[in-house]
Amino acid sequence: MFDFMDSDGFIIGLEIVFLLFIGYDAWKYSKTKKREYIINIVLAIGFAVWVLYPFYTKYYTWEETDREALMQSCLNDHNASYCSCINNNIFKEYELKTFKEIDQKRDKDFLDFIDDVKKGCLED
Repeated sequence: MFDFMDSDGFIIGLEIVFLLFIGYDAWKYSKTKKREYIINIVLAIGFAVWVLYPFYTKYYTWEETDREALMQSCLNDHNASYCSCINNNIFKEYELKTFKEIDQKRDKDFLDFIDDVKKGCLED
């Protein structure tokens, strides 16, 4: 139901909304010099960090060598566009530490996730 929240377009949209809020408050502060606009700016920045941080932590825990190793293991069996689709979804969903800890052949949640991703990638 909430699959749209994982899309890059949704995250970019959130960033634009927060930037608009901050820009509007900065513009109003420059006109009126009221302290309440500074508070709004600080709250918008804090809320943006609170909302957007979980989306980015999963991307940044993966080192480039780990990404390439996962891509090479996939390329042995499938084509590049399919592997890219699968791997991008894995990078979004799992942190590197969590991905290494799970048993990829027996973990039910991971297998269900991979089945859903495969269906989506094959449709594309």
